Amino acid sequence: MPSAPESILVSAGEASGDYYAAELVRHLRQRWPECRFFGCAGPKLRAAGVEPVIRTEDLAVVGLVEVLRHLPRIWLRYRKLTREAAARKPALAILTDSPDFHLRVAARLKETGIPVVYLVAPQVWAWRQGRVKTMRRIIDRLLCIFPFEEAFFRQHGVPVRYIGHPLASRVRPALSREEFFKKHDIPLDRPLVAVLPGSRRSEAMRHIPELRKAADVIARQRDTTFLLPASSTCGAAFFEAPLAGSQIRPIEGEAWETMAYCDVALAASGTVTVEAALLGAPMVTFYRVSELSWAIGKLLVKSPFFTMVNLIAERQVVPELMQSEMNADRIAEEAGRLLSDREERAKMKTELQRVAARLAQESDPMEAAADEVARVYEQVGRQ
Repeated sequence: MPSAPESILVSAGEASGDYYAAELVRHLRQRWPECRFFGCAGPKLRAAGVEPVIRTEDLAVVGLVEVLRHLPRIWLRYRKLTREAAARKPALAILTDSPDFHLRVAARLKETGIPVVYLVAPQVWAWRQGRVKTMRRIIDRLLCIFPFEEAFFRQHGVPVRYIGHPLASRVRPALSREEFFKKHDIPLDRPLVAVLPGSRRSEAMRHIPELRKAADVIARQRDTTFLLPASSTCGAAFFEAPLAGSQIRPIEGEAWETMAYCDVALAASGTVTVEAALLGAPMVTFYRVSELSWAIGKLLVKSPFFTMVNLIAERQVVPELMQSEMNADRIAEEAGRLLSDREERAKMKTELQRVAARLAQESDPMEAAADEVARVYEQVGRQ
């Protein structure tokens, strides 16, 4: 067994990846206390002691067309990160999600002889399957968090392990319902709606106008409390101006409490829908990009559903309001149906429990991920 690595590059391109990577770094520090970590770090990775060569917040862009105007900035960040990797020569790299950025980083690292562990598989099974050939060439170990992914990547020759979903055993509220409602002065006799527009500023701003109007429609039908738990990449202050005079109140973080105790969640398609499922929150999911991105995406996507909850369930469990369907009337209609029908909410909660059960593992996914990182490092040490 080789001695502990001197340094490891860690990179996360968005809020969920920042959380997963930070959890993995904590496990690795227990094994290798003297190891130094550096890379592309968000708030959670920085809190875990990872030196930020670049910041996760600088890469949080969504959409095939939307990303174009940000390319010069992203290219500069890519160059800075890969130059730093070449100079420091870490024992290995851990890249988390964000495939448009990280597959390019992985290719460059591979050229310089740095092994790559990739945490959270790119969704090549859904679209742009040609990327799997590149992954087979440049990734030393792929760590999947969804149960249906392992067989796909193994079939295509990618060295892969299914570790389980990192959130399955971690998602839980820190406050009781009574403590949370008291803290935010929420009336106990009103339904609570969680408003989850997305963790990136660009996607949140695309969704906020229709969510704001939907909240107005719902509030006219019944007295309702609307809370928006802001992500670390946005912050509550970011929403103060666009939500001024709105029914929706932004708060700093506390997403798990908001989802755990809400009657309905309005959730942008993404990791937050998995969190909501694990917390048993009945939900309406949505997403919107530019018309050009949507047109291109429809040609590339080969998947029966857009929302991960439905993909895991292998059937439609939660409503999906995509693109033109993501409008105030449809959101209010679906949310109103769930708020009005207790049996419908209970039925969805039962389906979400089944989804949560599929994601559960006996072992800790992050401990399994740390095992795989150690195996890759041991192989490198032997070489």
